[in-house]
Amino acid sequence: MKAAVVTVGDEILIGQITDTNSGYIAKALDKIGISVYEMLSVSDDRRHILDTLAMLQNRVAVVIITGGLGPTKDDITKTTFCEYFDDHLVRNADVEAHVVELIEKALKRPASQINKDQALVPSKATVLHNAVGTAPGMWMKKADTVYISLPGVPYEMKYIVDTEVIPRLIEAYERPFILHQTIMTYGQGESTVAERIESWEVNLPKFIKLAYLPSPGKVRLRLSGTGVDETSVRLAIDHEVSKLRDIIGDIIVGFNEDEPLEVILGRMLTEKGLTVSAAESCTGGRIGTLFTSVAGSSVYFKGSAVTYSTDSKISVLGIEHQLIDIFSVVSAKIAEVMALKAKKMFGTDYAVSTTGNAGPAKGDSAAGVGVVFIGIATPTGAYSIKCELGQPREKVIERAANKALELIYQEILKN
Repeated sequence: MKAAVVTVGDEILIGQITDTNSGYIAKALDKIGISVYEMLSVSDDRRHILDTLAMLQNRVAVVIITGGLGPTKDDITKTTFCEYFDDHLVRNADVEAHVVELIEKALKRPASQINKDQALVPSKATVLHNAVGTAPGMWMKKADTVYISLPGVPYEMKYIVDTEVIPRLIEAYERPFILHQTIMTYGQGESTVAERIESWEVNLPKFIKLAYLPSPGKVRLRLSGTGVDETSVRLAIDHEVSKLRDIIGDIIVGFNEDEPLEVILGRMLTEKGLTVSAAESCTGGRIGTLFTSVAGSSVYFKGSAVTYSTDSKISVLGIEHQLIDIFSVVSAKIAEVMALKAKKMFGTDYAVSTTGNAGPAKGDSAAGVGVVFIGIATPTGAYSIKCELGQPREKVIERAANKALELIYQEILKN
């Protein structure tokens, strides 16, 4: 069963706002076995909207449109709906009563006529109640396609999707079961991972598909299984994941795409009662940001010293000037000393450090652009690794920070 998601609004097409509605709707549909066939963004133009509705008719079972339901003259979705369905607007008494109550309670003023006109809906539409806003959703059908129009305000859209759209779709259609399992890997690139699992991938059952989702320092492998029997799909996915663990278990760090490594690592540190800190140069605080993005991280993350310049490495961390003169500020030795100094400064079990040249120009070292040394201090010693992370600058920083977290993860696994 296929669906399409359409966003209406010039503000999206000119880049003034980012469309987050489509992703939310797609995830909600996927959970109930409806696959999104395509996503479209169209302008606030009557002809453009009409052409889009006509193009999608009978091509998909469900079309969900967001935007264009406001009270101003540029919001034309309702009138265009009427034209497409050969219908006319009528005043819905229940919607008007809700609008008046909401305006009077929230804004402490009488509802204006423009507010009350939010209650105008196509006469053939099934109204979808919007308890958190004034623009109702609308459900209409033409031939083999259901068209659902929702407000573009994200929290209003989400409310109607969760309370009205999904329950109605579940009741109206028989749908296949879709299961996704995401395997999180760190430390190897997409091509390397693909080479390692090539034989396994070739022999996947036809109803299971594999997608590679790479990002700096990590690759997510998403298995998607489709079938009429939920138990059979789950068993098949579990079997394939088990085989995959035998092949690349050394780089697998988790099985939930909603849990990045900083979340997984935080849970491990908490469970084991361990603490960590950082000394950052080229990453400029990115490691600290990753750790502190997780609620409750103060239990295990004790701080990061951002010593971006050579002088600050000396004055803040207390690194001897002679060491920097001998080894260079971007070197394995300095990375290891930085980690040891951070471990001592914050009194933690582990500490990581970064020193490198993120680019685009060289800094205080002769090291090439994109070269980063990552150090780690453990309860038993310290070591470092050299990474050549290329460009652009943003990618170097992100990859280096991810690699630092990966080193901590690997060290904890040893114990």
